[in-house]
Amino acid sequence: MQHRTTGRRLGLAVTAVLSVTALGTLAIAPTAFAAVVAPAAADQAAASLPVFPKDSLLAGGGTSGFLTQDADRHGNDRLLWTSYKGGFATRLDLPADGYWGTGAGDVVVLCPTTEMRSVTLRNMATPSAPGVSIDLDPLNGTYVAVLSPTSVLAQLTNEDGTAELHVVTRTGTTTTTRRISGLPADAAWFTGSTVRNGSVLVTYVTDPEGARTDGVALIDVAAGSVSATHSGDPHYGFFSPQLSGSHLAWLDQTNSHELYVNSVDRATGAEKRTPLPDADSWGHFQLVGGWLVYGKPWTAVRAVSLTTGETRELGMTASGAAGSVADGSAVLAGTGWDEGDGLFRIAAAADGTPKLSKVAETGTPVLPLTIDRVDVPAVAEIDKTNGRVTLEWELSRDDADVNVTVTQVATGRKVTQRLTAPRYGTVFSFTWEPIFDEQDAGSLSPVDAQNGAYTVAVKATPDDGVGAPVSKSSPMSIVRAFNPHDFNDNGSTDVLARDSEGVLWRNDLSDRAYYGDFRLAKTTRIGAGWGAYKQIEAVGDIGGAKHGDVIALDGSGVLWLYQGKGDGTFAGRVKVGSGWGGYNKLAGGSDLNGDGRSDLLATDASGTLWFYKGTGSTAAPFATRVRVGGGWGAYNHLTAVGNIAGTAAGDLVARDTTGVLWLYQGKGDGTFAGRVKVGGGWGGFRELVGAGDLDNDGRPDLIAYGPGSTYGAYVYRSTGVVTAPFNRRTTDLFKYQGDSYSSVS
Repeated sequence: MQHRTTGRRLGLAVTAVLSVTALGTLAIAPTAFAAVVAPAAADQAAASLPVFPKDSLLAGGGTSGFLTQDADRHGNDRLLWTSYKGGFATRLDLPADGYWGTGAGDVVVLCPTTEMRSVTLRNMATPSAPGVSIDLDPLNGTYVAVLSPTSVLAQLTNEDGTAELHVVTRTGTTTTTRRISGLPADAAWFTGSTVRNGSVLVTYVTDPEGARTDGVALIDVAAGSVSATHSGDPHYGFFSPQLSGSHLAWLDQTNSHELYVNSVDRATGAEKRTPLPDADSWGHFQLVGGWLVYGKPWTAVRAVSLTTGETRELGMTASGAAGSVADGSAVLAGTGWDEGDGLFRIAAAADGTPKLSKVAETGTPVLPLTIDRVDVPAVAEIDKTNGRVTLEWELSRDDADVNVTVTQVATGRKVTQRLTAPRYGTVFSFTWEPIFDEQDAGSLSPVDAQNGAYTVAVKATPDDGVGAPVSKSSPMSIVRAFNPHDFNDNGSTDVLARDSEGVLWRNDLSDRAYYGDFRLAKTTRIGAGWGAYKQIEAVGDIGGAKHGDVIALDGSGVLWLYQGKGDGTFAGRVKVGSGWGGYNKLAGGSDLNGDGRSDLLATDASGTLWFYKGTGSTAAPFATRVRVGGGWGAYNHLTAVGNIAGTAAGDLVARDTTGVLWLYQGKGDGTFAGRVKVGGGWGGFRELVGAGDLDNDGRPDLIAYGPGSTYGAYVYRSTGVVTAPFNRRTTDLFKYQGDSYSSVS
């Protein structure tokens, strides 16, 4: 069964309700066959009938079930196929701007566009079976009627503009066509009925020059030919052809726009015109055997005999009708005077008269729990979303418990969250700040989750126990901007500190400030033996492994590279070279020449500053030194802080012996502009550490560590302003430990 407006007659363009055996227009995105719907337990138990969804429209009838159309809680149109046996029904989401219809027993037709140049056929006798898609566009064809679960009737237009009617069949990957013979050569604009006992009734238009005519043809599908033809009204056309075992019928109207039904007795060939009293676009009619059943939502359903003219009231009002199904009956949605609201079947009794029976009870369908949409980003760029990632799942219902588990693939560490209510509609949402809450050894507060691969698993369980739990797993990768001071690849700055025993510790800060303060998340022991080094310096990725590295200068002047593994540990040391004992200060971890690699600065005993370009090679991480200039002996501390002042390359801060801090802006070639005074009072700090971007504002920051301080260290956020480049904030890093460490980097 289907309905479409041909555009040939505006007066009947709004008569869709006259036969709700209809195709309808929607405006939602295409989705696949989605889910199943369970009738409300209370409704079904009371009535022992399947549920006809409340506030829905009857969209079609079949041999074993019926089709309804309504909107879900988001306003999206949907179709539900319900079996007359009850139990679960099948949900189908409609294609955008498309059409639907039923026919050939239990076949649902879905057309994705108004042009109807492709169809998908779903045989709802087996709801789980895949659909059969038939593309009519290569044939220059348009859909007319469904004939079977694998074939349709279609109008194919030739290059000269003439039209032919064909049976188009899809078998596996092969599409075949078979022409229907016996139609007028200029017939076009076909409209088809439901196929019944191998026959289908079509209407058409012919356009001989100056004398357009309308016609009706009964087609024997197996023979592929017309078995009978009839004339329609040459001025007003016709609509919604129907056939039963005994009659043919189609809607028409007089010159004065009065609606009537033309019918033909298939046994005698006698034609009859049956007026529809007070009929208009809000009515409906169906052919049941030799009776015409018709009515309006606010008038009684009547049946008139096409043989004798006898009229009967059938004891109900109906808002919609569908038929004829394989047994020749029709179904009507409405209210029975004795039975109440529901879906009713009208079938021929033993004596041929129409008989009314209730086949479905109006109620609220309960959707079995399904996960209809998943919104888990394949790549979560945490720095662009304020350190959070929002994960969403749209379910078929809102009364469910949802358990979310986020698992790091490399380590198996997990985060779990229970969601007991949707954020809106049926959408359950979890906004995760990528941290691990477990309080393992040395963990002071939640630790930031590492970059890399994760799985996001969700399990939803219905609150009322109707239907089984459903699960879904999705891959996700966490990605952050590279932080040269991050050694365990979790985006947050790690500060290295050597104690008096020569043990090196890694202090992992939280990736973001907590109420303006910068918290220590966890302290981890790296190892002993680091007391042999005069200076330890975090230098960013100089070995090419995409993680922060460390260099260490020993007492004999040998420089060593410890390449970061990305898990907070370091590979075995690699000798960079000897002869570095002549340097009294090293400053690394900043790109000074704009090539994307970290470089190194060193000052010798004469006060000369030297520039070592990073190469990215583990075996030889630095190029031959280049002299920057003299006079740097006035400073007792140098720190490469990165681009804190907004220029094209990394900057340098230098503290003189009076405690004044000076800023040198990088020029991008390994040299610097003239110094700018930052301010005095910096002499109380033992170490100044270029700590990377602590607050994720895109600028690197500074950590100052000094003896005697209650806090032990301060964070100096960079401002991007040359004349006032830092803004001090507190941190619990090294709290009460201002004298505990001989080296901080």
